[in-house]
Parts: sequence; C-alpha cells; structure tokens
Amino acid sequence: MKVAILGAGAIGAYVGAALHQAGADVHLVARGPHLAAMRRDGVRVLSPRGDFTAHAHATDDPADIGPVDYVFLGLKANSYAACGPLIEPLLHGSTAVIAAQNGIPWWYFHRHGGPHDGHRVESVDPGGAVSAVLAPERAIGCVVYAATELEGPGVVRHLEGTRFSIGEPDRTLSPRCQAFSEVMQAGGLKCPVEPDLRNDIWLKLLGNISFNPISALARATMRQMCHHGGTRQVIQTMMEETLAVAEALNCRIGISIERRLAGAERVGDHRTSTLQDLERGKPLELDVLLTAVIELADITGVDVPTLRTVHAISDLLALGTAA
Repeated sequence: MKVAILGAGAIGAYVGAALHQAGADVHLVARGPHLAAMRRDGVRVLSPRGDFTAHAHATDDPADIGPVDYVFLGLKANSYAACGPLIEPLLHGSTAVIAAQNGIPWWYFHRHGGPHDGHRVESVDPGGAVSAVLAPERAIGCVVYAATELEGPGVVRHLEGTRFSIGEPDRTLSPRCQAFSEVMQAGGLKCPVEPDLRNDIWLKLLGNISFNPISALARATMRQMCHHGGTRQVIQTMMEETLAVAEALNCRIGISIERRLAGAERVGDHRTSTLQDLERGKPLELDVLLTAVIELADITGVDVPTLRTVHAISDLLALGTAA
C-alpha cells in the first residue's frame, strides 16, 4: 500500500509514522524546519504507549512521490481549495482521499440521501472550490480521536487516544476502507470502519464546536474551561444547540452532554488545535466548525442563538489572525 501524508503535521506525521511501522510505503509531505528534521532524524514519536522513530520518505514536492493508493490529508480544511497543485501529482484513477478534518466536511451531503442529498455546504465548499480539487467520489471520511502536538521540528508528542474512525459517504463497508483500516491497526492504531460516519462527525463536533472557539477566546485549556462554572454553562448550551441540528438531520449521538464534558475534563491541560493556531499566528479553522453548523441550522430551521453569538465574536478574532 502506497500512502502520501499531505500535510504531515502533528496528526499527519503521527499517522505516517504508524503506517510506516506497519510496513506501508509512506511518503510525508511537509516543509521548513519540520521537513528538514524528518529527513535528517525521521519522525520521533513521544507517547505514553512507548516512544519510537519512523524513517519514512519526506519531501516538499509531491511530484517526487507520484500516484498513490491513499492520500491522508493532514492540511487544515481552510487550505483545501488551494491544494490542487499539491494533490494532483498524487492521484490516479482510484486514489482515495482520507481527510482528517474537524467539523463538517465538504462531502457531507454527497450520497447522503433524503431531501438534502447533494446539497453543497457553502461555508466549507464556497462556490464548489473544494469539490473541484477534491472530488467527493474520492473521499473517505475520517474522525480523529487522538490528541497530538508538534513538540519541535520532527518531534510529535502523542498525548492520548489512538482512534481514527473512517467511513464512506454512501455508508457502504467498502474494500478500500477495510484495507486502510487493517494497515492502520497493524501500525498500532484503532481504525474502525463505521456504517454511518456522520454520527461520529457530530459526536466529535459536539466538543470542537464549543471548546475550540472558547479556548481561543479565553486562552484556556480543556481543564480550565470545564472547571469554570460560567464557561462550562456556555459550552453546555452550545452542545445542546448542536445536538438539535444533528437530530434535525437524522443523526443520533449516543452520549450525554455530561459524559462528553467529563471526557473533555479528563484530557487535562490540553490546548485545542484552534488555540495552538492562535498562539502560532495561523488562520483559525472555524468555518467547518461554527459557520457550517449555523448554515445547517438555517436549512433545517433550528434556533441556535448561542452558537451565533460565539460565532460573531470568534469570527472577529479569526479576521484578526488572517490580516
């Protein structure tokens, strides 16, 4: 199996290192000091499960790699529309694209069925710009339950979790999903093939839609947000509104809000990816989290006043980071 990790940051490099351990032909695409370190020393993974180093091929030019069986997309969702020149050299007729993104994916209504089948979510696929680069037919959904950070160039700190749930937009248990799942498991990761990944998308989103923007606005860790009474109440209300939108789209999340909060609290002083981006002066990935759910609330007629309020404030913050 030949796999390209396009955007081999904290999550991408961690997955690439695990797949390399399993014997896959792995190619990491990155740049700058991180790329230089991976070329020189490999990917160093520091984990409670045991440290290891993987010496996979690393490059900044996908043309050096050529067509692959799978592209694991570790880029931020707000850069998908512009990734055409990077991904095109990696594609052949049946290449699958596994997008490890938070929030609502560009393919969400592809082969969804029902009254919204084929609907384009404008906030995550403006004018079809993402679909033009990443054909929905290639997409395998992926929901990441692992927490990682780049501790330094070429060094990934694995904090917790090894689960990467995947699934087809049309809900079939396809051979391409089964094959990727098997290699991920051989590399020591959990990779269940879900019959309807949209349920997992909403489960993960329940936390991301609330913790990510609040963490950036308050510069707070997971533990701090959960322990502050007022913030905890705002997060709970955001989760309740998100659940209402999910249910309007016939998705069921088999977990209570209190249990979701308790799970987040156990993570401790982890900084969300949005807070990490803010601290590094990077654009904030909020469209696929907040904006998309508000758009879905509009098409389903669900009232989401708290989501709209937090979106307005965090959007102003995001405009500042993009300036």
